[in-house]
Amino acid sequence: MSLKGKTLFITGASRGIGLAIALRAARDGANIAIAAKTDQPHPKLPGTIHTAAAEIEKAGGRALPLHVDVRDEDQVKGALARTAEIFGGIDIVVNNASAVQVTPVEQTDMKRYDLMNGVNARGTFMVSKFAIPYLERAQNPHILMNSPPLDMKEKWFAPHTAYSMAKFGMSMVVLGLAGELRPKGIAVNALWPRATIATSAIQNLLGGDQIMRMSRKPAIMADAAYAVFSKPARSFTGHFLIDDTFLYGEGVRDFEQYRVDPSMPLAEVFFTPSEPPPPPGVVIDARRDIRDLEGSRPKS
Repeated sequence: MSLKGKTLFITGASRGIGLAIALRAARDGANIAIAAKTDQPHPKLPGTIHTAAAEIEKAGGRALPLHVDVRDEDQVKGALARTAEIFGGIDIVVNNASAVQVTPVEQTDMKRYDLMNGVNARGTFMVSKFAIPYLERAQNPHILMNSPPLDMKEKWFAPHTAYSMAKFGMSMVVLGLAGELRPKGIAVNALWPRATIATSAIQNLLGGDQIMRMSRKPAIMADAAYAVFSKPARSFTGHFLIDDTFLYGEGVRDFEQYRVDPSMPLAEVFFTPSEPPPPPGVVIDARRDIRDLEGSRPKS
């Protein structure tokens, strides 16, 4: 399978998991639309749509940096239209953009609540909605959400209700849209990590240097996403996938390659259910997750 000549529209692709997915596709010679807000350097978060474009082109792909706020209807419509105009269509949409704050209800500012639900749930809904006409014309169209399985348990909500509502909102789009688009042959799936992923958001907003060492590299999510895109869209849809379990089913056996620091235990990420279990040899320290680590509460 190759993504050569395929066009991916990826939200939040200026850094982290979104950029990793873009770079994996770029190695095949894919076209990447980088739909993200950061067009100027951020004081704490590395990368802009322009630095991401340079990395993508260096990796072998074609890049289109687009300044997009996924909460803005006109910007989303315009970015999708521009992508199709430049590259001749859109084959894959990745809803990766996300806002996070893991605070209890009383400590959650309503402005932050609106941001999280506007970016995560509403943004995912809107990008997917307006991408459908383009995907209908693609040969093997996929929509992929960076969102968790719908494991609706109190423990996933009580510590951070607003954030949980926003992330599960993304997954609800998967559940509904997979059914809606199945007759059209457009696949809609979700992908979620088992362990924390070493991104700047994790380091700066959640757990600091310690959790970075207890994390996996974004490459595991990129490799899993790449494997999803190889699946036939008409039959592989409506799945809520965990990165390592899915990759194990695809033949991957070396998961040590994804470790940031093999001497540290892997930290469990939010929302990952106990089933399916990790692949053989993979151990997750369920006693240690983001909320347990010093510095886990983000600054306002």
